[in-house]
Amino acid sequence: MNTPLTFLDMLCAAERKNASLLCVGLDPEPAKFPLHMRGDATRIYDFCAAIVDATADLVIAFKPQIAYFAAHRAEDQLERLMEHMRRTAPQVPIILDAKRGDIGSTAEQYAKEAFERYGADAVTLSPFMGFDSVQPYLKYHGKGAFLLCRTSNPGGDDFQPQRLADLPGQPRLYEHIAALAQGPWNLNGQLGLVVGATYPAEIERVRALAPTLPLLIPGVGAQGGDAVATVSAGWRAHQGDTTAPIIVNSSRAILYASSGIDFAQAARLETLQTRHVLHAAKTGGTL
Repeated sequence: MNTPLTFLDMLCAAERKNASLLCVGLDPEPAKFPLHMRGDATRIYDFCAAIVDATADLVIAFKPQIAYFAAHRAEDQLERLMEHMRRTAPQVPIILDAKRGDIGSTAEQYAKEAFERYGADAVTLSPFMGFDSVQPYLKYHGKGAFLLCRTSNPGGDDFQPQRLADLPGQPRLYEHIAALAQGPWNLNGQLGLVVGATYPAEIERVRALAPTLPLLIPGVGAQGGDAVATVSAGWRAHQGDTTAPIIVNSSRAILYASSGIDFAQAARLETLQTRHVLHAAKTGGTL
């Protein structure tokens, strides 16, 4: 019997097969849909499936954001979309962007939702309630869990760069999270970190503290993160093999590249362009 691939295995395989560091975030907003389906929440699956079909050979991962489905009572469409992605693009791992964070007994239910109901390969989590809120997800062998570390939103400055006076060296909060994820919390090699592309210096610092963990990096595209600086700060390789993977997410710039019936083709072109920028930064080529 073949052993199922772990999330990290799938991630590295997708990077090689699709020559990509780019993740497409699936954040469907019916108000921004192409004109022929604009405002129609019943078309969420149709819209997202078309994006998936147009970009599946170009990406390292897909990242559906659960709130964009739940807000429109479209969880059933998310289930259909997850099935569609597993069926038509089984080589591309799926990260469910849920940012869950709750006590252990509740976390068990959220883990079941992410990995059993939706069949995700990885999930995003808030670590601020401690390890017992993360541990239930790690019971799912081979699944990934990305901890919020240094996020791309301006409000992240309220807490994440603050120093922890009671710890040796007074590390910043995000540095402490990175060290825990690389060390004692990473029981089965399942953890990764979320670090925003809008903070390349912090990406580099997180990479120094967590030299092997995968980094999920949102903020490229509409949020203005620099793709070249992101790759330079976070991606690492040895003799051509990736030793520290990064997953650079772009959502709105790809999803809403066109408001016409050519929206999927336009999304593919935008994905191709962004993938090229990332690949050039990785290989030291010209843009």
